[in-house]
Amino acid sequence: MKIFRYPSKTAKKKIEAIINRGLAFKKKDVQDVTRIIEDVRKNGDKAVLKYTRKFDAPGMKTDMLVVTEKEIKDASKQVDRSFVRALNRAAANIETFHKKQVGRSWISTERDGVFIGQMVNPVNAAGIYVPGAIGGKTPLVSSVLMGGIPAKIAGVKHIAMVTPPAKDNTINPHLIVAAKKAGIDRIYKTGSAWAVAALAYGTKTVQKVDVIAGPGNIYVTIAKKLLAGTIGIDMIAGPSEILVIADKNANPGFIAADLLSQAEHDPMASAVLVTDSKMMADAVSKEISIQINRLDRQDIAAQSLADYGLIAVVPDIQKAIKIANRVAPEHLELMIENPFEYINMIKHAGAVFMGDYTPEPVGDYMAGPNHVLPTAGTARFASALSVEHFTKKTSLIHYSEDAFMKEALDIIRLAEIEGLGAHAESVRIRLNK
Repeated sequence: MKIFRYPSKTAKKKIEAIINRGLAFKKKDVQDVTRIIEDVRKNGDKAVLKYTRKFDAPGMKTDMLVVTEKEIKDASKQVDRSFVRALNRAAANIETFHKKQVGRSWISTERDGVFIGQMVNPVNAAGIYVPGAIGGKTPLVSSVLMGGIPAKIAGVKHIAMVTPPAKDNTINPHLIVAAKKAGIDRIYKTGSAWAVAALAYGTKTVQKVDVIAGPGNIYVTIAKKLLAGTIGIDMIAGPSEILVIADKNANPGFIAADLLSQAEHDPMASAVLVTDSKMMADAVSKEISIQINRLDRQDIAAQSLADYGLIAVVPDIQKAIKIANRVAPEHLELMIENPFEYINMIKHAGAVFMGDYTPEPVGDYMAGPNHVLPTAGTARFASALSVEHFTKKTSLIHYSEDAFMKEALDIIRLAEIEGLGAHAESVRIRLNK
């Protein structure tokens, strides 16, 4: 990783390149996904099956698309106790955290004769997208928990999961066991844009949902973007990213490992270190050169670091935090003494990890907060996946006659200013009854 002094023109240019990589999509990909969505809308299961056979499982049949009770029972016998123990602990932590997010309905009668309030209700059905197990062997069980548990806590009646099947028409048993733990009602063996479209429109086999949440590849992301409005979505997610702020007392080996943990995701992933110590910058750069050679995905990590990696040496930690707020990273690590003293300065970040023993993977798997986080600078206005994504709010309003009379003329005046005569008349007619 190259080391830059900040502020400098080259450092600023590099940071801007990281910030501006954004969420742009290739025109051809958008056209491809648009065509897939329309195909599923018109042809339902037939289209879903066509794409599933073409890209994932050549032998898939319609009656295989839904995971059966037998497959669920068999899956529970194929996982070991250590996995179940870890799964149970993670699920408990995630549940405890998300229960604190439950919104409450409320009413207010502070103004005489006026009753106002808000009802909070869950959506009827939600779909959780879970990326497929690579080669059928690396199931993203954490994504199952992070999507299913908040939906269950929200009170969603029907929770479905879609995930690409392996070539032999199966779903990794760890995903199935995790789905049952998360309270997911139905698992569909299909993925990518056609799975998202099936959830959005419904087919004979796939039940229509109101909200879709969960990370996926570029086709999944584009499908969610195009279908937003037809259904609710959690967010438009981009490549993973991490920004580490470190002082001279941090552990360079820890920092290098944390940067690489995100760089290995994708060539578009971003890994940034900002430090007030040139010695720390040099030590981390050296550690990365050593550690990257141990990675199975070292080519991906190397490309990510070359294009969107950066070590910036700044005058002080306050300047480092200003850079972090400018970048608005998905993951922000504070590897500094007394990190809690700086929390109120952090304005834009998906999640903040504090201290030497709180690496980003702690949040991915076990801590409890959701790991589906805003990326590509969207932490400026977006938040982590939460219980709230699976609920909606309905306003309640009641006026007594006296309360209405007190405010009627003001309502009429505002309506007239907007040129909406019928609005004004609907109030005026009640004055002249």
